[in-house]
Parts: sequence; C-alpha cells; structure tokens
Amino acid sequence: MTAANDANKRLLVRGAAAVLTGAAPTAPGVPGAARSDATDLRIGADGTIVEMGRGLAPLPGERVLDASGCVVYPGWVNTHHHLFQSLLKGVPAGIDQTLSAWLQSVPFKARGSFAREERLRLAARIGLVELMRSGCTTVADHHYLYWPGMGYDPSAVLFDEAERLGLRFMLLRGGGTVARGAPGELAAHDRPETFDGMLAALERTVARFHQRGARTMRRVAFAPTTITVALQPHELKPAARAARALGIPLHSHMSETVAYYEHCAERFGGKLPIDVCAEHEWLGSDVWFAHLVHLSPAERRLLGESATGIAHCPQSNGRLGSGVAPAPELARLGARVSIGVDGAASNEAADMLSELHAAWLLHRAHAGQASRPRPQGRGEEGADAVTVEQLVHWASAGGAATLGFDGVGMLMPGMAADLAIWSLADPRHFGLHDEALAPVVSGARPRLEWLLCNGRVVVEHDAIPGLDLAQLGHEARAAVREIAAESL
Repeated sequence: MTAANDANKRLLVRGAAAVLTGAAPTAPGVPGAARSDATDLRIGADGTIVEMGRGLAPLPGERVLDASGCVVYPGWVNTHHHLFQSLLKGVPAGIDQTLSAWLQSVPFKARGSFAREERLRLAARIGLVELMRSGCTTVADHHYLYWPGMGYDPSAVLFDEAERLGLRFMLLRGGGTVARGAPGELAAHDRPETFDGMLAALERTVARFHQRGARTMRRVAFAPTTITVALQPHELKPAARAARALGIPLHSHMSETVAYYEHCAERFGGKLPIDVCAEHEWLGSDVWFAHLVHLSPAERRLLGESATGIAHCPQSNGRLGSGVAPAPELARLGARVSIGVDGAASNEAADMLSELHAAWLLHRAHAGQASRPRPQGRGEEGADAVTVEQLVHWASAGGAATLGFDGVGMLMPGMAADLAIWSLADPRHFGLHDEALAPVVSGARPRLEWLLCNGRVVVEHDAIPGLDLAQLGHEARAAVREIAAESL
C-alpha cells in the first residue's frame, strides 16, 4: 500500500471560503495573521506554498483543486500518541479506571501481544489512518514497547508505516531501565533495557532515521516513558546529556495525576515533579512533556521561564479522570503549547479534530467553573478562555515548533504545503456566519476533500488512495479477538 502520489505535482487550491494559517492570533477577538484573506494557494513541485492570493490563474500543467464551499486549515501536528494502543480501545477492565489502575489493566497487561511485528504494523496503520482522516499530517508517536531480544525493530516499523501513508513522522523513543516487578518473575516482554543498551539503540535510530534541516519528513526524540519512574535517579542527567549530544529533543510523561506528586515525594525526598526535572536538566526549549495537569503555581512559572513545552491531551485527561491541564495559563507564562491525542486506549476517538473541539469546550467550562459572583469575584466569565484561532495555532505551528519541524505548520509562502481542505456541504455547517470556525466548533468531522502533506495528495474526496478501509476494519476486529484471548 502506498497512499501518497508517486511524485509531487504543481497544484492550485482555488476558491476557498476561508483560510486559517496556523499563525498565532494577535489578540483575543482580533484574528490578525491567524486568518488569511487569500482564497487560493499555489503549491510548487517541491512541496512548498509558493503563492497565496485571490483569483490566481492556473499555470500550464497545474492541477486545480476546487475548494469552493470549503475551508482550508493547516495540517495538524500531533505531538503525543501511542499508536500501538489503536488495538486497545474501550477495554472493559479499564474503561472506568484512573491512570494507575488503567495502566495495569490495559497497556501493561497487553505488552506481550505486541511481540509480533505484524500486530504493531496493524495498530500503527489504524492510528495513522484515523489521524489522517481528522486532518493530521505530522505524527509524533511515543513508543515505549522495547525489551532485550524482542526480535524486530519497532522504530523501523513505525517509520515505515508513516512513509507508506505519506506522513511526516517523529519517533519519541520511549522505554526504561526500571522493572515493574522482581526480575525473576518477569516475562520476556516485561524485562527492562539496560541504560547503555537503550542509549546504543537510540544512537542507531538517530543515525538511521533522524533528518536535519527544513521541511524534513523524519525526526527522533529521546523519550523515556516517565523519567521519574522509568529511569534510575542517577540516570536522569546522563540521559538528557546523551540526547543533547545527539542533537535531538527530550520528551516524557509528567504530572498527569496526583500520583506523580506522591511518587516524587517518596523517591526524591519530597520534591515536586517539575523541580525534579529542573534539578536533572530536563527543562528547556528542547523539552516537552505530555499532560502537565497537576502543577503548583511555582511549577507553572518554572515551565514558562524555561520555555518547556506541553503536549496537551484534554480528552485522555478527561477520560481517565486526571483533570484539565492549565494550557492557556502555561501559554501566557511562556511555555510552548501543542496538542496530542494520547493513546487510543485512553481516548477512544484518537483524532485531532475531536481533541480540538473538546479543548474548546473544556477550557471555557473550566474557567467558568472558577468564576465567582460579584462583589467577591467578577461575575460571569470564561467564554473567551481559548479561541479557535489559538487552538488551531497550538495544533499546527505550535506543534511543529515543539517537535522541531522547521518550515512546517503554517500556511504561507515558503512553508511546506501541509494542509486540509474541509467541505462545508453537511447541514451541520449550514447557517454559520463565520465558516472559518466550522471544523473546530461544529463537533463532527466534516468531509475531507483533500489532505496534502509536503504538497502530495494523501487523502482525496474523503478516501485514502490504495487503502481498503473495510479490510482494515476486518483485520482490526480479528486482532481485537486475539488480544483479548491472549492477555486481557
């Protein structure tokens, strides 16, 4: 299966009703650079946007994509996922559990089911296809299923599946050196890596896959699963220094639930999680953490001052009862905010559009819940906690900057032509006074007329060329039955 076109062609996207660029909004209620007055985008054979305007005439040999009745958005940049979990959606044992219990009931219990390469391939394909259909063109996958002697290279599998579908892909190379039980009791798939073995594997992966420069298609980050849990305390600084020596960024889970406070209090002498990160060189503009829900005021300031990033995963945090991350406040303080869908085992709709719709509602509700009546408070407030333009920026340009993809994430000349063209032909979108808002505010996936990644058409008329969705569904159902019998 090769879903992307065989070669880039010159394209003209013409007649769009609205274009959101992914740029940061200038001020609340003032779209500024976040919206373009262009209706047309010309895309060169090198996969970049070469011109934007109104009434652009087709050039000889240029394919025209008729975007009338459509809105154009930047392709989403998903900064935190666990693609293997695409075959672990809605597991009954974990559906009503909080994070710690859910980990034991679902992903930890199912590790052995991914000892087979074809099982990971299928899960990755399902997750990537789901993301593409939600307008996503760049995926960062936090894969942590590595153990000594596992028999295949999961990193290579993930890069291969993304390439087949024509997507930008970043491997967040997870794993850890700490076992979750006595060594003599561990199954092969539960055995941890050695620290030296993990670093050696990371170095090989970087040498093979990591690309540098503008508009790259492949990147790698070092991402021990949760640094305060998966590594020994004395390994934290060497891990950070090893990644920086390789010229790659750092990622991990952090402060998802109150259990992080409890664990750090016990293991690190009562210190707060972000203080532990600071002490061990795990903060900075080359670091981003998934979740960051439970933070003290001082931790929030520290994240902002260091320009550390967040992969904000509102639906998974809601599903597991973790809470609502203070993403708007972190952005105001200087932290870099992006959007991730997390794994489908804790977010049964792991797509970027539903993530943005949830974020748009949750932050407004959360802000409104904190409002207080006059004269003690300011009365009604919260409906402007986040704007659509701000969310689009977090999920596109903000994500690309967080991951280090230069020349990606915004619709403007010279940038990569990663974009989604959404049809507004469904009655759900009829009557909208501001059609540019439709994909985020209307709460259901519009028809995706085209999705372009690096100027190549990877979705056309709501279908992925060369992909048999019915067959993919058949394979998924068979794998679910097998996994349930094997491990759940």
